Amino acid sequence: MTHAKTDEAHWVARLVAVGTNRDQAAFAELFRHYAPRVKAFLIKSGADHAMAEECMQDVMATLWRKSHLYDPGRASVATWIFTIARNRRIDMIRKSRRPEPDELPWGPEAAPEQADVLALQQDSARLAEALKQLPEKQRYLVERAFFGDMTHSEIAAETGLPLGTIKSRIRLAIERLRHSMGAEA
Repeated sequence: MTHAKTDEAHWVARLVAVGTNRDQAAFAELFRHYAPRVKAFLIKSGADHAMAEECMQDVMATLWRKSHLYDPGRASVATWIFTIARNRRIDMIRKSRRPEPDELPWGPEAAPEQADVLALQQDSARLAEALKQLPEKQRYLVERAFFGDMTHSEIAAETGLPLGTIKSRIRLAIERLRHSMGAEA
């Protein structure tokens, strides 16, 4: 057996020992050997020292948690570990580039103007009345789509009506509602 094959067999045995027995001595040996190499790899890949250190720690923690998933038939130990490192680095870069959410307001929102509340109540009442004026078949479909949060396909499956019929009836109903709401405004 060549030195490289013997070396690989040694690391496979260490990784399997961690995966099956949670062998801390085997993990410590893997950590001493691979942690500095992973960190150097990350730095050469463009990570700064802080990111490389954080990423290396994450990779080694993953190694401890997921070593039972390692399959020696698919990759060498080094390939498996460095693939984890590369993927973690990509994840960290993506996360660091993610835009921050807009600043959220603190405290309760300001109470709406009384005129706005009244207008909304009136619009709601007009909409309820306009819905009552729709033919039953159209009203039922509109209620399922908008108040029941169902897709047109779900409504078709529930009612047994063709999808085109569902869409046509809803479109006609919305046009009637627009007309009713616009005429009363």
